[in-house]
Amino acid sequence: MSEIRFALAQIDTCVGDLDGNADKVLDYAHRAAKRGAEVVVFPEMTLTGYPIEDLALRATFRKAAWDKANWLAVELAADGLGDLYVVVGTVGSAAAEAGQDPRDAKPTNRLVVLHDGVVWSGYDKHFLPNYGVFDEFRIFSSGGRSVAFEVNGRKLGVAICEDIWQDGGPVAELAKEHIDVLVTINGSPYEEGKTHVRREIAAKRAAEVNAPIIYVNQVGGQDDLVFDGGSFVLDADGALVERSPQFVEDLSLFTLGADGRALPSTIAPDLDPDEEVYTACVLGLKDYMAKNRFTGVCLGLSGGIDSALVAAMAADACGGANVWGISMPSMYSSDGSKDDAADLARNIGAHYDVQPIEPLFVAFQRQLDLHDVAAENLQARIRGVIVMAYSNSKGVLALATGNKSELACGYSTIYGDAVGGYAPIKDLLKTRVWELARWRNRAAAAGMGIGGLRIVGNESGEPGVALPDGVMIPVNSITKAPSAELRPGQKDSDSLPEYALLDRVLAAYIEHAHGRADLLADGFDEKTVDTVMRLVDRAEWKRRQYPLGPKVTALAFGRDRRLPVTSAFRE
Repeated sequence: MSEIRFALAQIDTCVGDLDGNADKVLDYAHRAAKRGAEVVVFPEMTLTGYPIEDLALRATFRKAAWDKANWLAVELAADGLGDLYVVVGTVGSAAAEAGQDPRDAKPTNRLVVLHDGVVWSGYDKHFLPNYGVFDEFRIFSSGGRSVAFEVNGRKLGVAICEDIWQDGGPVAELAKEHIDVLVTINGSPYEEGKTHVRREIAAKRAAEVNAPIIYVNQVGGQDDLVFDGGSFVLDADGALVERSPQFVEDLSLFTLGADGRALPSTIAPDLDPDEEVYTACVLGLKDYMAKNRFTGVCLGLSGGIDSALVAAMAADACGGANVWGISMPSMYSSDGSKDDAADLARNIGAHYDVQPIEPLFVAFQRQLDLHDVAAENLQARIRGVIVMAYSNSKGVLALATGNKSELACGYSTIYGDAVGGYAPIKDLLKTRVWELARWRNRAAAAGMGIGGLRIVGNESGEPGVALPDGVMIPVNSITKAPSAELRPGQKDSDSLPEYALLDRVLAAYIEHAHGRADLLADGFDEKTVDTVMRLVDRAEWKRRQYPLGPKVTALAFGRDRRLPVTSAFRE
């Protein structure tokens, strides 16, 4: 048998942008054909973007998506690409396959093959994930059959994402058909450590069908999800023979040899774990801005580590010239904090304004005469009003700067420092914030300038704008004791356990679902356990109102963890 050349088209799409997504498929199909590919594989639901959530339930959207798939097939043929096999994901329905109006049936998560001017074959996702961030069982109908098609005498089996994560189903059926390669299209969201899990699962399926597996994953941000790409090919024995880089659009080629083995190709290196998480946060912000047509951001700069890291991420996402940093000192702000905020803005080339809040605070106090926590929260809410005023007046995206530790414990002021349209570090524990800040400074010292991440839009890895003195985040912002500076001498440790301890308890309680007895058995002291559990349980109402931000851990607040706001249960 002859060789077959495959192209893995790892692209960034936008939910609902049927025209733009189809144009990108057409563009990458041309690129693949010029490089000699016979089959080009795109990610899950490429034409519609993913996840489409309840858009799938809109009949007009399903009809438009089906029409676009047919238009694309015709356009490919008209452009001289009719001989190319284009594997692409979209939304489908049983009615559409039967030639009926696709508005008349429940939708499916569909893979289609475009060839010779027609939508040539279709496969509906069998296993519908219904956990974590996924609600597909609620939206889609499950497919009931396996699908394979032939190219140059070779049999290609197909699957969609979750189909390879579960035993049985279509992959088990394909194993009986003696396929030559398993093609799987994916929309697998990023979380730290998931890369190796994907490969382990794929290796299991490759062994099951005794054939190489092609795994093409989506890249880019979609609301609170980040897709990291990292597409790959494994041989039947599980050996890695091709891997695309993470967080960039990419077109990689590999060849299925005449002997049925996947020939070695290019293997992109793994990223440093800190670089991987930092890049995921930046890509989430960058794509949220681009897809919602924001050209700039604004945020409060306190001189602390959280706002410093968010500002650094923002500069890497959209350039320092598009960042508005606002220092809003009060009578309790230290000179050191004000200097750190100014230094950070200078380092990243951001606009920097100073808006003292004391006159506004005094005016409110004349009217309200607040004390203690109410007076502290008033300061935060005045700052929130200023940030949102900048957002309104300049048409830029307001960024919230809270971290996961604070969000877990409710250590923020609702309608104060919690305001914003996007929260880039909401899934980072405080200790992780410090780690990423140190990594970004190391990267700066090694020559990575502002915007120097290898990310969608910077596929070539340009080094970015040079940083003065090779420093991005002021060292003092990293090393000083964290404080909200809402009263004299305040430290975070006045209200919370030390972060090194707090984050260990939070990881056990939230991410690993350890109960009180489990936490005590883990070796945490009773007072700390009871304090942390009480703070977390009482703060659900705040978390429900917090801006969305990128999921980078196995269990992020939001769709991953759905607890009632009103609940009397306590351990």
